[in-house]
Amino acid sequence: MTSVVDLNADLGEEITDDAALLAVVTSANVACGYHAGSAAIMRAVCAEALARGVAIGAQVSYADRAGFGRVELDVPAEVLREQIVDQVGTLSAIAAGEGTTVRYVKPHGALYHRTRRDPDQAAAVLAGSGDLPVLGMTGKLLDQAAAAGRAVILEGFPDRAYDGDRLRPRDQPGALITASGEIVANALTLAVSVRSLCLHGDTPGAVGHAREVRTALEAAGWTLAPF
Repeated sequence: MTSVVDLNADLGEEITDDAALLAVVTSANVACGYHAGSAAIMRAVCAEALARGVAIGAQVSYADRAGFGRVELDVPAEVLREQIVDQVGTLSAIAAGEGTTVRYVKPHGALYHRTRRDPDQAAAVLAGSGDLPVLGMTGKLLDQAAAAGRAVILEGFPDRAYDGDRLRPRDQPGALITASGEIVANALTLAVSVRSLCLHGDTPGAVGHAREVRTALEAAGWTLAPF
């Protein structure tokens, strides 16, 4: 049997080389305007993703442009649900205008980690995102999604250090991995236990890392394709 893995990256964040990454990845987590991005950027990413055969996902976030979505906020569940509805709806409308669709949802930054442990915020994200498949790490969000009959996609992070089953906080030493060889080695290890690998588009050298990871995976017999 052919081994298949997805390679995803955060795009549309105004600090990444979107076009270059779209030539390498198979799924694009598109910022929906709450932590970064704009309608014009979303349109450009959706158009290029369609041309490249890259799947589009809604990268939903807290309303936190100042903190780039990396500050945990205590947002009431009903407010968060409406914010997710807004973000997914905005990207979906833009994607439809470019002739494509949003195929999954993935929280960004602080919301990603909060929904792993907070059942109320996890439920709000699910309630606001329809029946879209959910991309993430193990935790409340994926558990609730699976219980509701929604598709879940487990991902791993070759460019981040782990502490147990959690990513090491960015403010701690060694949290961000920047050495290409280490990132590639991590990708090859993680690929056997996850369906998707995430490379952060805002990491220095992200495009080069993505190319090296893709080359190494293909050399090891993996087929890269969206989930």
